[in-house]
Amino acid sequence: MPLPTSAEPPRRILIQDVSPQVDCGRYAVKAVAGDRVDVSATITRDGHEVLGAAVRFKTPGATRWRESQLVAVGNDRYEGGFQVDRPGRWSYRIEAWHDRGASYRWELRRKHEAGQADLSSELAEGAALLGRESLTLDEALAAKTRDRSEKTWSETLPVDVDRERGAFGAWYELFPRSWGGFAGVERVLPELAALGFDVVYLPPIHPIGATNRKGRNNTLDPKPGDVGSPWAIGGEEGGHTGVHPDLGTLADFDRLVAAAAEHGLELALDFAIQCSPDHPWLREHPEWFHRRPDGTLKYAENPPKKYQDIYNVNFASESWRELWQALLDVVRFWVAHGVKVFRVDNPHTKPVPFWEWLIAEVRGEDPDVVFLSEAFTAPAMMTTLAKIGFTQSYTYFTWKNTRWELTEFVQQLLSWRDFYRPNLFANTPDILHAYLQQGGRPAFEARLVLAATLGGTYGIYSGFERCENVPVREGSEEYLDSEKYEARERALDGELLPLVRRLNEIRRENPALQRFGNVTLLETESDHLFAYAKRRGTNTVVVVVNTDALAQREGVAILPASLGLAPAFRALELLTGETFTWQTGRNYVKLVPGGSHVLQVAV
Repeated sequence: MPLPTSAEPPRRILIQDVSPQVDCGRYAVKAVAGDRVDVSATITRDGHEVLGAAVRFKTPGATRWRESQLVAVGNDRYEGGFQVDRPGRWSYRIEAWHDRGASYRWELRRKHEAGQADLSSELAEGAALLGRESLTLDEALAAKTRDRSEKTWSETLPVDVDRERGAFGAWYELFPRSWGGFAGVERVLPELAALGFDVVYLPPIHPIGATNRKGRNNTLDPKPGDVGSPWAIGGEEGGHTGVHPDLGTLADFDRLVAAAAEHGLELALDFAIQCSPDHPWLREHPEWFHRRPDGTLKYAENPPKKYQDIYNVNFASESWRELWQALLDVVRFWVAHGVKVFRVDNPHTKPVPFWEWLIAEVRGEDPDVVFLSEAFTAPAMMTTLAKIGFTQSYTYFTWKNTRWELTEFVQQLLSWRDFYRPNLFANTPDILHAYLQQGGRPAFEARLVLAATLGGTYGIYSGFERCENVPVREGSEEYLDSEKYEARERALDGELLPLVRRLNEIRRENPALQRFGNVTLLETESDHLFAYAKRRGTNTVVVVVNTDALAQREGVAILPASLGLAPAFRALELLTGETFTWQTGRNYVKLVPGGSHVLQVAV
């Protein structure tokens, strides 16, 4: 290696292992406005000099850095953090320096404590350092300096900050056509708000194609009056910026958005990049669609599922730039109509660079916009989508029902906590798990408690509160008489609604339940009891769930000393109002089928 060519010698302070960061800073870590971003780094230098360190950070669009000091915690590790107070792209870096004043005081104190009598030379050094003519020993030991010699800094790292809804919220999914269109949804908003929901998610509200329309239960022979799948987007009335006339008008939709806001609710819209054969784009932009050698279009498939009523766009088209822009314009259109939350259908089947560009464009204009990724695919793609900008992500939660499955699932999510925010839907129109089909109400109760307390964000699809669990056929996860293919007459009258309401109250009252990454898994000495603690500030909640929906189970919940709880404490059962005495260590638990403890540790 050749000698350095710079006039100044190389910097001797090394900053290593800066945290948090994602893929060496290629992607941003995620944070929430109002929260603190905790940072740390290993900072070292040859010799015995005392080092100082700080985290420097910038708000979105700012040109000047702000600063917060780091403290040494041992073994050359430094820790600290900074508050983020608004959404957008923040940045931070670690700075370190040789604190000559502290180094001088440290050396002087050692010599004095060792009994060295003549410190005149050292005092003269201190005077020169401070620009004084002379110093007494006491003055030297108390002297401070703002000198930052040998200052160096780490790479600058990005932080994507979202508003609170990006990390915390209760979602309710409904098909507007089953509730009387936009007007019917508006009528039920007060009830949804009273139940404690934050987001009302609507599957596609656009015109539905007639060509190859699906009949009830996904048949290929629709009968007169069959309404088709909302995901077969586009018809005579318009495409992705149109609304289905049976639901109402665009003005009716605007009124629905405004009414939701009055009740503290938000609407989430489905953004599905696919078209029915009758979508205007097939006539206006045929170049955006891939054709077989015989000139025909290939319908969408996800074996064994077939979607004869849907065509996918061709992202490899020579006109891909125009296609990208058109899709961005669709999102901007709905943002202009007050929509700030989008559930994105199957993003893993579209180019990742497209999503990175689109999300950056939208959030660059309005950082309050939230994107939920519906990508049930391999972990590498799911995490990549989260890294490039998706605010939240669906997970494998619906398929994780045993203690061991849940343990592995949570551990995996915790390893992604810097960039991946799970949205734990207990069911979806496509996923009716066998656990719910076979376990009856106890299974629904267990899954509801898990979803609501394990994740900061969770959701249910309408019908869950009524314990609907009949599949279209044995071995299928599709619902019988699925709302994807027919309109139903819906109302909020399910037997689980009191539990839904109480859990949403508990979530709002306990900050520990408003995030995911603060989970500590607990040992239960039972294959059927799944337990965890969540702590945020002074608020601690302990949850134990019997995952066996058919039998009573008993075991323990072992609270480790690392939680910092008292040797013995009062635990308030938030579901029933009972009070127990629990302790750090072993606590006996016995739960009915699908039963739960949701315990708040008394402060």
